[in-house]
Amino acid sequence: MEDRKVQFSILITTKNRLQDLIFTLDKINYLLEREDVECSICDDGSTDGTFDFIKENYPKIIVFRNEISKGLIFSRNLLLGKTTAKYAISLDDDAHFLSDNPLEEIENYFISNSNCGVVSFRIFWGKNSPSSTDTVEQPARVKGFVGCGHAWKMESWKSIPNYPDWFIFYGEEDFAGYQLFKKNIEIHYLPSVLVHHRVDVFARKKNQDYQLRLRRSFRSGWYLYFMFYPFSVIPKKLLYTLWIQIKTKTFKGDFKATIGIIQALFDVILNFPKLLKQSNRLTNNEYQALLKLPPTQLYWKPENEK
Repeated sequence: MEDRKVQFSILITTKNRLQDLIFTLDKINYLLEREDVECSICDDGSTDGTFDFIKENYPKIIVFRNEISKGLIFSRNLLLGKTTAKYAISLDDDAHFLSDNPLEEIENYFISNSNCGVVSFRIFWGKNSPSSTDTVEQPARVKGFVGCGHAWKMESWKSIPNYPDWFIFYGEEDFAGYQLFKKNIEIHYLPSVLVHHRVDVFARKKNQDYQLRLRRSFRSGWYLYFMFYPFSVIPKKLLYTLWIQIKTKTFKGDFKATIGIIQALFDVILNFPKLLKQSNRLTNNEYQALLKLPPTQLYWKPENEK
């Protein structure tokens, strides 16, 4: 395949979820057969034979491997840095398209909306497929995008700093959102592209990595306050979010979450010099304008279930 023909690059980061990945690749195989599409996968230190299996069974797929896990964000930076495509589609290894003609929808939308740098897809979360895929939702500018299903216009990606790989996990989408906002590049919600993220959100609390996920989620949000928010609003925002977590988790006996909160606070203190050094702070006017944007569209349910 010649690079000049590649319009779309489908990028997937994976670690020790080979069966999920195989299912996803089977679902999007019709896209991978197109001459204008490439697929790149980063195996982030898997120990389940992912790299060898993909190399042997999917010869058209470009596979990179971190011998030792370097994190989701490092891997996403790697994939985005390697592609020569015009548009880069990011999917989780347990997510696939449900809508028809997703690539045409993406390309046509970018062409019709020249100031849009990222489109965030409509995401259905759950182990089983939705009862209906129809929606009355319309495209709109939003604050941010969802990591498990979005597309970059690569021209826009190249105009901002890479994701902060030292975050390791969580927060990279909001980081990019702030950077794009500073450059007057927009993020749009594109509901015509529907993705099924095959995750049981409620079961995650029982997973062994629950505390670690919460720690990284808390700290990434606080990191971003110190990197992008006007200094005048940081104390109030920080105290408010801390109080909400204590009220909803600590006071309800969620010991793992409480430990995660404490660890996240220490992470902020430890990395405080780096946060200030890498900041790209919003002005008060920019911050007020950002607040007026609709929130990131994280979850979608069929209209008949709402």
